[in-house]
Amino acid sequence: MKIHLKKIDAIIVVALIVVSGLFLARAGYVSLPFFEDGTVSEEDENVTSQPPDIPTPPNSFIPSFRRDVSPDDEGVHYDKIRISREWWYFGAVFNDEDSELKDWSVSISFNHMAQGDLLGTLKPDLLLVSLFGEDGEKFGGMKNEKRYLGILNTGTLIGSSPGVNIEFEDSWAEGEYPNWHVHAEDNDIDNEHEIIIDLDYTTTSLPVWTIGTRAFDKSKSTIANYLFTGCEISGTIEIDGEIFLVNGTGHHEHSWSPQSVTKGQINGWDWFHITLDNGWNIYESNFYPTPQFLSSKTPIINPFGTLLITTDNGETLTELKNVDLKITREDAKIFPFVKMPIDFDIKAKPSLKTIHVVSQSLLYGTNLKLDAEIKVKNSLNKIWKFPTYVGMKVGLCEIEGTLSWSDEEGEHQMDISGIGNSWSMRALL
Repeated sequence: MKIHLKKIDAIIVVALIVVSGLFLARAGYVSLPFFEDGTVSEEDENVTSQPPDIPTPPNSFIPSFRRDVSPDDEGVHYDKIRISREWWYFGAVFNDEDSELKDWSVSISFNHMAQGDLLGTLKPDLLLVSLFGEDGEKFGGMKNEKRYLGILNTGTLIGSSPGVNIEFEDSWAEGEYPNWHVHAEDNDIDNEHEIIIDLDYTTTSLPVWTIGTRAFDKSKSTIANYLFTGCEISGTIEIDGEIFLVNGTGHHEHSWSPQSVTKGQINGWDWFHITLDNGWNIYESNFYPTPQFLSSKTPIINPFGTLLITTDNGETLTELKNVDLKITREDAKIFPFVKMPIDFDIKAKPSLKTIHVVSQSLLYGTNLKLDAEIKVKNSLNKIWKFPTYVGMKVGLCEIEGTLSWSDEEGEHQMDISGIGNSWSMRALL
């Protein structure tokens, strides 16, 4: 009888302990990792599932006038006497896991070229529609068509203001910050395939102006460039009648320049917009005022080159002006002594020039440095020979490297990798 009572007492005590523990846990007085059924509590699951904090590089201070855009800014500028060229560019990589063309890239651009840019062709309106797959697939290309000299909107490219409102044959783009829609058809650009692209661009961040002084003049500036980086992209890609649902990350860029900036002054460029595997974005542009048959080395003073890094789709930016882009491998010769680049080494850090003190002030003392390789993995070329002598190369690129900096928490070094869009131009003269 005594033994039987002790068993009952033990059972009662254990039950009281379990019930009390559960009551205290539910009331928040104690924390238990498991419930009676052996499962993890919802509160503890949320705590343990949170990813560790990822260090982020310091941000640049960028004045507010460089982060503001109006519908007039987005509209047409080539209708002004002093403006001779204007470009609207839309690029994307379909990096979302549920995208049906995972890790493909797209580039679409509507270009009002200056009459002398494609000398001898009498076709200065240009359209780019290109699509690249991760396994070497490539579709589309670029074409240039006619425009009547001195008569606005009588060529193939037609635009209006305010906002983005442009068309080139059956391709068009329209919208205003923060939403745009792009429809592009390759038509006879790619004779082997039929490509139809419909993409919606949305951004939650302001743009950044990279060229020109627009503190007061805004759209009245004769040379300018702004971009939206880290846009959300969704839509469809139709390839030879088969439709694919796509989504990912992209960017929208708009620039214009005067007749006084001639092909002889800008003899080439290398340009990249890359989305990293961790969701960050890198934008880099590098212009060459020296003809490439003389030198492909970046000049010490290059006011038209910049590099931007964003960790939050453009809400904050790190701007680097001291950029060294070296071409390490080139394609076959396109003109005498002129080749197209394939591989690059890129090194970048904050500028020490006083002209950039405002935008770089928060970066001093951080030892911020980008050291990476960029490889163009898949591309399409367009070459205009005599008497134009201009070549363009658009493709899908990859980046591998490191980003390092120091702050109050110590030294940081992060491996980076990702995919993006590239565009190179070379002119013989």
